[in-house]
Amino acid sequence: MSADHSRAVDSLDDDDYPAYTMGRAAAILGTTPAFLRAIGEARLITPLRSEGGHRRYSRYQLRIAARARELVDQGTPIDAACRIIILEDQLEEAQRLNEELRRRKAGPAAGEDG
Repeated sequence: MSADHSRAVDSLDDDDYPAYTMGRAAAILGTTPAFLRAIGEARLITPLRSEGGHRRYSRYQLRIAARARELVDQGTPIDAACRIIILEDQLEEAQRLNEELRRRKAGPAAGEDG
């Protein structure tokens, strides 16, 4: 296997690799390119740009966009949906950090000699 082929295979496994064009991303999500532009303008996701300036989306970004579409489909305005997702993400990160700090403060696990 060539080095180029190996990099291509690794890229396919990378959740952050910008593999999807706007049209393909919209088709996968069952939405429109305008929806993707709107959540980009709301700064929920920032697609990378190809050398030609075209938006490219990762699988991770598509999952976020799918969550936004779910909220919008339930009647939430797009700006509010984007804000909700950003706040959910911030809360999840804060909870993760709090748990990490609790573990550090607790020290060695109970029953370990020291």
